[in-house]
Amino acid sequence: MWKLLSRYGRRTKKTPISIRTNLNVRRIPLRTLGLIGGGLMATALIKGLLKQGYPAAQIYGSDPDPASRQRLEELGVKTFASNQTMLTALSQNEAAGVILAVKPQVVPEALSGLEYPDLPLLSIVAGYELAALEALLPSGTKVLRAMPNTPALIGAGITALSPGSNCGAPEKAWAEQILSSLGQVVSVPEKLMNAVTGLSGSGPGYVYLFIEALIDGGVMAGLPRALARELAVATVLGSARMVAETKEHPAVLRDMVTS
Repeated sequence: MWKLLSRYGRRTKKTPISIRTNLNVRRIPLRTLGLIGGGLMATALIKGLLKQGYPAAQIYGSDPDPASRQRLEELGVKTFASNQTMLTALSQNEAAGVILAVKPQVVPEALSGLEYPDLPLLSIVAGYELAALEALLPSGTKVLRAMPNTPALIGAGITALSPGSNCGAPEKAWAEQILSSLGQVVSVPEKLMNAVTGLSGSGPGYVYLFIEALIDGGVMAGLPRALARELAVATVLGSARMVAETKEHPAVLRDMVTS
C-alpha cells in the first residue's frame, strides 16, 4: 500500500502565500471599527470579533434596513441608518478602519459621494476588484479585498486577502487579524482572486451537494435519515482531517480505501 507514496511523491511548485489561523484579539489595537452593511457575513464577522474579546461598544455598523440594524444592535453594536453618519461618528474616535460588507450591486450607492476618512477599507464584497473600489474613494485610500466563504459563519472559514497598492504592512496585518475571527486567512495576489472564488468561495456548495448525495444514498440503502446524515457528516469531516493532518496526496488516501 505504502508503495503508492512513490506514485504521488512529486509536488508541483507552490505559489508563495502566507497563512494565518485564528489570532488573539489582544494583538488587534482596540480602536473603533466601522462596518458598512449588516448582512450575514458582517454579522458573522462581528460575532467572531466579540468571541475573541473585541468590545461591542467599539464596533459601529450602518445599514438602511431596520431589520439588519436590529440584528447588529442585539449584538451590542452602535448602528446608523446612514453610511456617512456612521463614518462621521467613526472619524471622531480613534478608529482602526472600515469593513465593506454589502452586495456587489450596492457598492456604488454605498460609497459614492462619501466624505471618506483617512482609514483603510477592507472589502469582503464578492467579485469587486480593487481598482473599482479605489475609483469610488478618495485618491490614496488604502483598500484591501477579501474573499471569505460560508463556513466563516461558524468561524470555520478560509478567507483570501489581497492588499491594494496603497497598503503597507500595518494595513495588511490589521486585515489579517480582523479576518482571522472567521477562520484561516491566506494572502494572494489579486490576479488569483477569481480562482479563489471558484475554489474556496464556491467549493462549499459542491461539498454540501456531495454530503446530500451521501445521505440520500444511505436512505435509499435502508438507513434512517438521521443516521445517514450522522454517518455522512462524520465521514466528510474525518476525510478532510486526514488530508490536513497526514499531509498525504488525496489520491494516496483514496487508494488506501479502494485497495
